[in-house]
Amino acid sequence: MTHLTAIQGDITTLRCDAIVNAANTTLLGGGGVDGAIHRVAGPGLLEECRRLGGCNTGDAKLTCGYELPAQYVIHTVGPVWHGGDHQEEALLRQCYTRSLTLAGDVGAKSIAFPAISTGVYMFPADLAADIAVSTVRNHPKVKDGEVDVVLVAFDAKTLSLYQERLT
Repeated sequence: MTHLTAIQGDITTLRCDAIVNAANTTLLGGGGVDGAIHRVAGPGLLEECRRLGGCNTGDAKLTCGYELPAQYVIHTVGPVWHGGDHQEEALLRQCYTRSLTLAGDVGAKSIAFPAISTGVYMFPADLAADIAVSTVRNHPKVKDGEVDVVLVAFDAKTLSLYQERLT
């Protein structure tokens, strides 16, 4: 049984224990996935995020899912791409690892990730897919079958990148 799959779709519609939000450091909403999650979750999410005091790049924080089908939202702040010489790869790996750890802490058995940092943060999509698949695949909770992970691609190109790496 596989515990890591990829789909193309809207992460805000997925019925799973936790979805990951590609957030900014304020956690107060933004564009892309972050804005969509905040819009669907409703005002309770923003209120809870205000109490968290932001989040550092590479880290993650947990909130309730509010109006989302997911019980939890794990907000992680991916790195902005600056050419690869500013620990961007390590920070992106930390986003996936920290998010999986938080999911485990609350007993989540299913988690969905967007393509962290590949939008306005300009992380190269092929490198981001490498990092996402290898980091998730090698995480103990995934290897041991304790959690199922879905990598959610917004477009066909990203889905193809994931699928190539999953074969």
